[in-house]
Amino acid sequence: MNEIKLVIADDHELFRKGLAELLKKHDDIKIVKSVGDGSEFMKLVSSELQADIVLLDITMPKMDGFKVLKEMKTLNSNIKPIVISMHSDGNYIAKCAKDGAYGYLLKNTDEEELTLAIRTVYRGKKYFSTVISEKMINFMSTQSISENILSNKETEVLELISEGLTTKQIAAKLFVSSRTIETHRANILKKLEVKNTAELIKKAAKINLI
Repeated sequence: MNEIKLVIADDHELFRKGLAELLKKHDDIKIVKSVGDGSEFMKLVSSELQADIVLLDITMPKMDGFKVLKEMKTLNSNIKPIVISMHSDGNYIAKCAKDGAYGYLLKNTDEEELTLAIRTVYRGKKYFSTVISEKMINFMSTQSISENILSNKETEVLELISEGLTTKQIAAKLFVSSRTIETHRANILKKLEVKNTAELIKKAAKINLI
């Protein structure tokens, strides 16, 4: 029987210990490391730790689960992430799936589903329960705007607007005129069907553009 090497990344020590206690009775699952934040986990990834799966929390200090997923994707890590979170919102689930999560579990999941997810993902398949899949599909079906609706330059400008930079600061950063940035901003507002910066940030965050 192949041994599944597992990492737990969660900022709550009691939860990590509880998971470890729960899983240690399963002979095919071995916890090789337990860490309290995303940056600590990424150090393990960089050190080429031998692991098959990470149980990954979303809300962690220093580096959250979303950033971890993106970093893992960039590094082309072989460790398969299963998000385990208290957040059941469809947008959280969809964002994690898009960023490379192999599965998504809620923290109130039972032992049977937890081990099923781990073993399913170990075999290279995705694991999203019917309830989780339904929440993700319901969220995605309400989104009328594709992420690709903005050009690369508009996406770049939107990112800088969301960071609180002024038109002048963005223009200086991108080495273009303020007029050019105003044109991009007007196009972004039009495409996202909003009237001002506050509405823009809210809408962009809701549909995962930022």
